[in-house]
Amino acid sequence: MELHILEHSLKVASIAKEGIQLCTYGLIKLAFLPSKTRCKFFSLTETPEDYTIIVDEEGYKELPQSEFLSVAEATWVALNVVSGGGSASSSQPIGVTKIAKSVIAPLADHNISVFMLSTYQTDFILVRERDLPLVMHTLSSEFTLLRVVNGETVAANSLGVTNGFVKPKMVQRPIIHPLSSPSNMFCVTSLDPDTLPSVATLLMDVMFYSSGTKEPGATGEDSGHIRFFSFSLIEGYVSLVMDEQTTQRFPNNVLFTSASGELWKMVRIGGQPLGFDECGIVAQISEPLATADIPAYYISTFKFDHALVPEENIQSVIGALRTNESAAQ
Repeated sequence: MELHILEHSLKVASIAKEGIQLCTYGLIKLAFLPSKTRCKFFSLTETPEDYTIIVDEEGYKELPQSEFLSVAEATWVALNVVSGGGSASSSQPIGVTKIAKSVIAPLADHNISVFMLSTYQTDFILVRERDLPLVMHTLSSEFTLLRVVNGETVAANSLGVTNGFVKPKMVQRPIIHPLSSPSNMFCVTSLDPDTLPSVATLLMDVMFYSSGTKEPGATGEDSGHIRFFSFSLIEGYVSLVMDEQTTQRFPNNVLFTSASGELWKMVRIGGQPLGFDECGIVAQISEPLATADIPAYYISTFKFDHALVPEENIQSVIGALRTNESAAQ
């Protein structure tokens, strides 16, 4: 298997809900007019708390500085596991549980914090740029390491980490953060980028103006629903994560669907904001799922983490994770 180190230098930021109107002009450019920004990596995820933005240096220029914009201190680099060669976005997605033991767990064992972004096409593992030498050294025995330079994939050179430190022993990672599962069912989908103009108005409404919309009979938090929407435009590929009700607003045959029409349930990780320095949170969730051979998407946001698992597996997932949670107490 190959581990591709993408060439984007990324920023992770949070935009407060009350300040989103100051950023909509730039965000609309990033989502719908990438040729005007030269941005190649853009992701926006709305949660009940805020908007999380992952964007490259060119795209970051489009975000106005304000009291409502918080930026994680580090510069981040995206890694991508590719099976059988090919480009990251055109290959079959590996799935976060498939890389849990080969990538996520070894990085956690070396106290390397990761920030995950699963998309319809693939899984991106974000690491701090300063951690990249240790990341490469940790994973070099399992993967062929390749760097993307000016769009071309080349062999990755060693970044100067000395050999010889002892590989940590695998340890059980009990879950230490509260878990919850909203009642929404979610779809992970995509669309042809050429069709973006035809649904731009609808997408803008979903992104920026639908947070106050409630389903008939819903009573806010008591309904068990949460607001969650994710849009990514990365190297020309669109990925969308939205609840089932939102997908019904789109015209027929615009969104890609799987043959099974699979729906996903969410496990939300964290009671208080998680922060960026704690290591092993993704591993705590993905390793039990990998052991149970349950596929998952995983989306980290500025304050909390979110795993999406097949609807039919949600009870066994909660059971497996609760067992790990109990081990921490």
